[in-house]
Amino acid sequence: MHQLLKLGSTVHTVSGHACTIKDFIGGGGQGEVYRADLDGKELALKWYFSEQATPAQKINLEALIRAGAPSAQFLWPMDLVLDNYATASGFGYIMPLREPRFKGIVDLMKRRIEPSFYALSTASLQLAQAFLELHAKGLCYRDISFGNVFFDPNSGDIQICDNDNVAIDDGMAISGVLGTPRFIAPEIVRGAAVPSTQTDLFSLSVLLFYLLHIHHPLEGQREADIKCFDLPAMTQLYGINPLFIFDPTNKANYPVRGIHDNALEYWPMYPTFLRNRFIQAFTGGLHDPQARIRESEWRATLMQMRDSILYCGSCGAENFYDVEALRNNNGQPYPCWSCQRNLTLPFRLRVGREIVMLNHDTKLFPHHIDPQQRYDLSQSVAEMQQHPQQKNVWGLKNLSDAKWVVTMPDGVVRDVEPGRSVSLVSGVKIQFGHQEGEIRF
Repeated sequence: MHQLLKLGSTVHTVSGHACTIKDFIGGGGQGEVYRADLDGKELALKWYFSEQATPAQKINLEALIRAGAPSAQFLWPMDLVLDNYATASGFGYIMPLREPRFKGIVDLMKRRIEPSFYALSTASLQLAQAFLELHAKGLCYRDISFGNVFFDPNSGDIQICDNDNVAIDDGMAISGVLGTPRFIAPEIVRGAAVPSTQTDLFSLSVLLFYLLHIHHPLEGQREADIKCFDLPAMTQLYGINPLFIFDPTNKANYPVRGIHDNALEYWPMYPTFLRNRFIQAFTGGLHDPQARIRESEWRATLMQMRDSILYCGSCGAENFYDVEALRNNNGQPYPCWSCQRNLTLPFRLRVGREIVMLNHDTKLFPHHIDPQQRYDLSQSVAEMQQHPQQKNVWGLKNLSDAKWVVTMPDGVVRDVEPGRSVSLVSGVKIQFGHQEGEIRF
């Protein structure tokens, strides 16, 4: 890849700041990205190829800069950059620099990273939240794919890049980015629609399936039967005749053992409520944009998934609390997917309709105990704590600023001040202030 900008040269932002080019990071179909220094701060600078530096692209960038980032997860355009103070024959833009701790989904697919289910559920949850906030501003991303998303395999935090193609969701786009193959909604593949919020929802579901299964939701038997994977074949598979690999009523595209092993291994690991979301997304939602899973629905499901994680007492593998599976197995959880030994359910906290597994590393957040702070995961308000002398005794420690009122099974009521703990005893009720929880076993 040739370099459009000379290392060590200086360009200027529209707002008048000098920007020094330090290193070449990489290039793509639209231009090249550099590490740059602006007033002592390292940023990323994208510079367009001449054929991509169109007036329409510049107008769109200016609108995005005025609008501002929907959330901190977006590496959003901050300012336009010109090659010369006096002219605008070429241009680019500056944006926050991606932190080294963030890895691509390609790293996941190639097994260069091995994130936990907790990290994957957190990343998926943050993706749903991020695109909810983008769509709430009347914008559509147009190119949701694993090439534009990065996540921290330890924490699950995400960053979303390539935001210069985001556009107003007016349903009128007739040119520009249509998306990335395999992520594009079927109606766009067929030429029957243009990118919109509704097509973003399909792409988001594909991205979540990839993240959790390391596989595409439409690539099963039909994909294995293709001898020449050319454009007509892709149009059939992803646009004209798409079929979910786990469609419960049509097994014609079921995954093939030895080819699609990731899908076959991961699908049964997940709880029924998550699988049902994917079934809806890729059956009804495959053909009817109005039947697609909304970002808010994904957010609720992925939060439930994260809260339902439990550890195998034998091998330590993460499993999931699945109420429907319990009903189908005489009230007993299915064996651990990893070692096939019986699982022992931990103490659980029920708050409203939600159930949180009380593992050794569980933390509660404002989301869990205050209905007015839904999806606020900024700071933990409680955590599990082991008794210093009795190692088999655990409690839930109050990390909030308010006292809890606890009612024991025998009716005794006591306060749990900040910094103190309540022992895990089945039947204990905790009044958190805005909501009551009950510990169960």
